[in-house]
Amino acid sequence: MFSTLRLLIAALFLFHLTGCAVVAVADAAVTAAATAVKVTVKAAGAVADAVIPDSKEKDKNTEPDK
Repeated sequence: MFSTLRLLIAALFLFHLTGCAVVAVADAAVTAAATAVKVTVKAAGAVADAVIPDSKEKDKNTEPDK
């Protein structure tokens, strides 16, 4: 009886740990995907800033009409 109860408790603990492991793996996958998207968007923004001339600098260099 005692060993059966001990086995049941151990099985319940292991069952809960596997659930935590699944959540941890899913969380890691989502974090990795979000980081990849963020880096890609920042890189695309940097390329766009390098290719497209900045209109703010152009406005600073020209004097307004008097």
